[in-house]
Amino acid sequence: MKSASIQFFAFIALALAVSAGAHAQQKYEMKLAYFVGDQHAMSQWLVKWSEQLEKGSGGRIVVKRFPGAQMGPTPGHYDFARTGQADVAWFLHGGTPGRFPLTEIISLPFMVGSAEIGMKVLNDPGLRAKYLDAEHKGAKVLMLFTHQPGGVHTTKKPIRALDDLKGMRIRFSNPTIRELVAALGATPVGVPPPEQVEQMQKGTIDGVFIDYGGAGIAFKMGGVVKYSTELYAYVSSFGLVMNEEFWNKLPADLKKLVVDTTTGKEKEIGQAWDGLDVPGKKALIDGGAEAIRLSVADTTRIRAVGTQVSEAAIKGYDEKGLPARAVYNSMRSLSETYARTSKNFWN
Repeated sequence: MKSASIQFFAFIALALAVSAGAHAQQKYEMKLAYFVGDQHAMSQWLVKWSEQLEKGSGGRIVVKRFPGAQMGPTPGHYDFARTGQADVAWFLHGGTPGRFPLTEIISLPFMVGSAEIGMKVLNDPGLRAKYLDAEHKGAKVLMLFTHQPGGVHTTKKPIRALDDLKGMRIRFSNPTIRELVAALGATPVGVPPPEQVEQMQKGTIDGVFIDYGGAGIAFKMGGVVKYSTELYAYVSSFGLVMNEEFWNKLPADLKKLVVDTTTGKEKEIGQAWDGLDVPGKKALIDGGAEAIRLSVADTTRIRAVGTQVSEAAIKGYDEKGLPARAVYNSMRSLSETYARTSKNFWN
């Protein structure tokens, strides 16, 4: 009887060992979707991140990438991850207006002076835990991002004074910038990111609100854009999210690998994005564009308009029962704190 018991427990131990070994060797194909092409700085970081996961997992995670909106249009990328069509997706919050209102408060005019500051604000543990992660229903937030602050880039008419914007058709990237464009007297036009250049070439729009890196490098607007008015007025926000079912099936060591490779990267990624300002500007100027700075008086005026737009947006969110004022105040405070030790285009 004793011998039979020993054999039984030995069998159980062997079965557990075999099961654990099989689990350790199980491969997980991770479908990663993002809407920008391989020339984009974010694409390059996602490729690097994919390689880190594959190497760090000893080949157990195999990443299959779908860049350049191969999986579908830009607005669908969050839902690709939420529904499991993709296992991970990098997406633009402004692609689905009104869905992430608290997160998009970061995009209000003159909230942050660099991508580094913006990323540090959005990934503040307290802010995310209390407000932002909850907006991303059905997916696990890995990291939140912003690009470097943007200005207005036009094809025919220069913006040398604030009043020059009146009547122009300008593409906006998110709802808050739509309101800024309108408040400045221009006509805001919604255009998906991949279609910006084509619409400018056709004359459907007169210009775009975008950062130098996006204009000069990501979307190759050199030769199309003729004037770049440097406002550094706003940032757009983005997220990297994982399908919850995919996350739940990962073993503990691979979950740790995912967390470790997406935590504490704000300075690294933010500085890389801010660093695109110089080569992005050069690409436009080499293509024949002129860089323009507004006068101090006009800069003061546009900041005042930005404050009015922000206040209207916060009031609207508050009236819907959202804790917008609390989030806004927290983001402003964090922005001022991180600005002391980070790149800041407003200096």
